[in-house]
Amino acid sequence: MPHPGRHTQLPRILARIYIAAGVLLAMVLVGTIGFYSIGEIETTWSDAFFMTLITLSTVGYGEVVPLIGFWDRLFAGVISLAGFGAVTFLFTSLTVFFLESDLDYSLRRRRMEKQIRKLSGHYIICGFGRVGRNVGLELETTHRAFVAIDQDEAKMEAYRERHPGLLYLHGDASDDDVLLAADILDAAGVFAVTDDDSRNLMIALTAKQLNPKLRVVARCHEVRNSAKLKKAGADVVVSPDFTGGMRIASSMIRPNVVTFLDEMLRSQNIYRLEEILVPPGRHGVPLGTLPIGQHGVVLLGIRTDREFQFNPPAEFTVRPGHALVVMCAPEGRQAIERYFAAG
Repeated sequence: MPHPGRHTQLPRILARIYIAAGVLLAMVLVGTIGFYSIGEIETTWSDAFFMTLITLSTVGYGEVVPLIGFWDRLFAGVISLAGFGAVTFLFTSLTVFFLESDLDYSLRRRRMEKQIRKLSGHYIICGFGRVGRNVGLELETTHRAFVAIDQDEAKMEAYRERHPGLLYLHGDASDDDVLLAADILDAAGVFAVTDDDSRNLMIALTAKQLNPKLRVVARCHEVRNSAKLKKAGADVVVSPDFTGGMRIASSMIRPNVVTFLDEMLRSQNIYRLEEILVPPGRHGVPLGTLPIGQHGVVLLGIRTDREFQFNPPAEFTVRPGHALVVMCAPEGRQAIERYFAAG
């Protein structure tokens, strides 16, 4: 979900600040040397430096270096005008820099909120820690839009520097207003993946109350809390400890299967095991008439109302509500989804 970034003036303003600071330092150096030369033997470097500062700032504390001749006074006047201009330009640029930083942040927030309001069928990741970032990376890899919610805004800004397309909200994901701001009414699902089971429970409960139709996947640290999360509305509860144990066992007794899945997830071809839902309102059609082979999609099975049909024949009737379990790239999945949407 990349989007073009707004052109910012901050680099240009920083360049102006560096130039102004450089000119000012040069004026201080020239003025100090000049006044030291004008004052001759009676003047110290300290006097010359102080004379330069009061001349640049036009404060007029008194001439510690006597200005007798016309050229001496002309030199002081030029230093005063040029230095005062450099000081003014420097502080003006600094003011604009701070205002631009605040303005850039405000405009970026408004732009993200506007983009979020345009989303439909997206996902909401509640908790953008290590697990949440991995979920977001998988959604991004498979071309699925998502909105991240976390209370640590600095963490999301750091992620956004590497992934400019990130849309996020700063706040408590169990708050109704925050979830509504993430457009939960048009969302396809919510990931409750904070590191706190009680917070994940509240997120699942709040999300289901706001949109009973969406799917909620919750993270659970304590296995005994799984039943509570399901009662709160979570459709699927994932326990890292339990899943990790199953993965370790699978790596021992079925290593080739685990290696195959790992390679698929790491592959540059970004092939994934996907499911494609047949939308309502369609008539049943034979499986052989679907353009599955045209888009590099490998059909593994079909989930019907009651059971799985593995490797179904070409005459199998695909009906609304069925879910096609396939292996394909995101483009293949999107092509089949567009085919079903076109009717």
